[in-house]
Amino acid sequence: MAGYIFDLDGTIYLGDKLIEGALETYNYLISNGHKVVFVTNKPIASQEDYHRKLTKFGFDVTVNQIVNSSYATAIYLTKYSKPTDQVYVVGEQPLMDELNQANISMTNNPLDADYVVVSWDRQFTYDKLNNMYQAWKSGAKFVATNPDRTCPVDGGEVPDCGSIMGAFTAATGQEITEIGGKPSRLMADLVLEEVLQMPAKECFMIGDRLETDILMGNNANLITILVLSGVTTEEMANNSTIKSTYTLPSVKELPSFIESLASHY
Repeated sequence: MAGYIFDLDGTIYLGDKLIEGALETYNYLISNGHKVVFVTNKPIASQEDYHRKLTKFGFDVTVNQIVNSSYATAIYLTKYSKPTDQVYVVGEQPLMDELNQANISMTNNPLDADYVVVSWDRQFTYDKLNNMYQAWKSGAKFVATNPDRTCPVDGGEVPDCGSIMGAFTAATGQEITEIGGKPSRLMADLVLEEVLQMPAKECFMIGDRLETDILMGNNANLITILVLSGVTTEEMANNSTIKSTYTLPSVKELPSFIESLASHY
């Protein structure tokens, strides 16, 4: 038995289009007694939303098999903030709902903020950037849900949280280094210890993005598999300093790869 940690966007699906072979690969793993969990940096939907989407695609999954960056960020704040701390959020409603469920106190006044959570926000404005800047000037600590510059969608990519982090860095000269989702060790430990309950050496991380999926897996001593069905091309992989253990065209090839790997041991 092994543990398989899958990214979603660009790995299992692109937007509303399922990647060929993804469902068959999942069913193969489950039928062979393996554990599977899905991790996503996309903070604009809840775990329940992802559960509904995967179920609609035909996946027999539970909500507990899905971990998103909003949940990981809520765990981060639970661990590191004080009960009296106030959090100013640049993000959308699913993130705020996640923080509410974790009993994180939020404020609309950036000057009252002890922490600022920066996330993908499709209603991002100059006023929100200014609020981030004023909170920073007042001494607030910053944490981002995820560092992805873009998010793969069917037909291309769209700007993600990393773009908003870039605006903050341009204004302040400082980078946001605390991350709730991939590639943070917090996300990896959360999945390994609480969901899979398995050691890293028995688990695989499968994803399409080097700087989040593969980097997290490498840092956590997971076996990493890069798939070329999303953001990363073969040329990008060859030119990157971040290297996966293995590379496959897509998750469709995973069952035959696993069988060939097993035959060598």
